[in-house]
Amino acid sequence: MRRIAIATSISDDVNLDPDAELLLDALSDVGIEGSMCVWDDQAINWAQYELTVIRSTWDYTRDREGYLIWARGIERLLNPYAIIEYSTDKHYLKDLAARSHRIVPSTFCDVGEVPVFPEGGFVVKPTVGAGSIDAEKFDHDEHERAGAHVHRLHASGRDAMIQPYVSSIDDDGERALVFIDGHFSHAMTKGAMLNTVADERDALFRREQMSLASAEPDAVAFAESVLDEAMFRGILYGRVDLVKMAEGWAIMELELVEPSLFLAYDDEAPQRLAEAIRLRLD
Repeated sequence: MRRIAIATSISDDVNLDPDAELLLDALSDVGIEGSMCVWDDQAINWAQYELTVIRSTWDYTRDREGYLIWARGIERLLNPYAIIEYSTDKHYLKDLAARSHRIVPSTFCDVGEVPVFPEGGFVVKPTVGAGSIDAEKFDHDEHERAGAHVHRLHASGRDAMIQPYVSSIDDDGERALVFIDGHFSHAMTKGAMLNTVADERDALFRREQMSLASAEPDAVAFAESVLDEAMFRGILYGRVDLVKMAEGWAIMELELVEPSLFLAYDDEAPQRLAEAIRLRLD
């Protein structure tokens, strides 16, 4: 049986990631033994595995540089190192906008810079972050409180980004489009998270308000146009998180490192992912 590593955050706790057991079972069905391996466990010999697939390494935000050093040292890694380096810092939104992909308007305030806030409601979040951890929503008259949040991020060595709060999220949520092996698999609706208390959204595994969605054809076409960029072709998996704005769909995040793929919501998704991994071993 072929052997691969599934990179995660916490050992012996596949329940941390609801996708894990589904993926391990699907891999077994195609003749692959998957082992859950903590990415920063120094005792692991990664060379003993034919391939390493990144999944629930959700704590990389605490040490991105260490994470990149680890990823750079893995000979066969999915998604590959170049994708990991690119998409673990949300400055990538600048690049996507430069490539003419519509994004939620984003202003970056790197360490040492003075923030400029929009007139309406807005969100401040770290550029290296997972889910809604350390993201905060502010009203139009809360610039002082928002400035204090930026200061806290900067004091911890993290750059900040500022985005207008997209009101459609309150009613429609975000549309999360899951792609496996470059092909659209299924869609999810993620309810508004910044309207919940921090305890409900700051855990290592975010208790996201998720439901299966019927994907709008124009949303799928938009996401496909993003993933058709040369740098993204051939990736094992990806999730494109979109929100509806007056101009149309816009990218909230491009999740190419460790996104929840919500395999339990689509009966065939675990098999799709396992087969895509198997093909990369041949």
